[in-house]
Amino acid sequence: MAIALKSTPGSLQLKKHNIHSISRLPSAKSLVSTKRFTPMATLTTSPTLGLSDTFSKLKKQGKVAFIPYITAGDPDLSTTAEALKVLDSCGSDIIELGVPYSDPLADGPVIQAAATRSLARGTNFNAILSMLKEVVPQLSCPIALFTYYNPILKCGVEKFIFTIKESGIHGLVVPDVPLEETEALRKEALKNNIELVLFTTPTTPTDRMKAIVEASEGFVYLVSSVGVTGARASVSNRVQDLLGEIKEATTKPVAVGFGISKPEHVKQVAGWGADGVIVGSAMVKALGEAKSPEEGLKELENFTKSLKSALP
Repeated sequence: MAIALKSTPGSLQLKKHNIHSISRLPSAKSLVSTKRFTPMATLTTSPTLGLSDTFSKLKKQGKVAFIPYITAGDPDLSTTAEALKVLDSCGSDIIELGVPYSDPLADGPVIQAAATRSLARGTNFNAILSMLKEVVPQLSCPIALFTYYNPILKCGVEKFIFTIKESGIHGLVVPDVPLEETEALRKEALKNNIELVLFTTPTTPTDRMKAIVEASEGFVYLVSSVGVTGARASVSNRVQDLLGEIKEATTKPVAVGFGISKPEHVKQVAGWGADGVIVGSAMVKALGEAKSPEEGLKELENFTKSLKSALP
């Protein structure tokens, strides 16, 4: 997941929301079958913690949250369902699930390609929700839904928030909505116990950063670099300073994303004081570009274990 950083410093502005660019949403029943989902022997018996409570628990244990991202429906929704269970069983603390979108200006080439593949197979919002209703009860970690603002506007804010709550979602990440336009989202999210995560960037002025972290729920998403998503050779040393500045302004947990793709990146960012690390494009690549869904799931499992083992 990534955001193209341009225009107003500190806001993740892409372009005017174009509702007409959203693909039509056919019935979920025609696109996803739950028959292939393999249930676990024992379903979760206690309520899953939300985002902020998950961070609180980890802090008491001296641990840093591992937050992987995958695109729903890539390579297909049945594989997504299995991938969620794999990520959970490998110790993911929160999972970020991306809703594929037809005009993903915020994303780099890997996640753009994943969204294209997913939409080409007919993935739509209703089908994703149907899958989540089956799988979420089998998970021990919370899911944060990553979506552009257009699908929310098309559905209607109130209906959208209520619907994702009914599917078991705990958090919401919307990269292209500026702070000034989050009031309605924040109101409905609060009403439905959905934690709306907001972004701060390397170009965010201090005063604006303070307003963003004050409004953000669950955790603060620190974008590590200017640009779109994608694996990078290294993580900017500027992240360490940014973490310090944010932590002077808030006691809320801060998770770092963008360009984190290797165990050494994860270890480095955790050492700088991040409360969580977010890995996106590298996870999507491992799962979506494999020769088969089975190979992709195995690649995802091995990669997740290598990243998780690098964290305290």
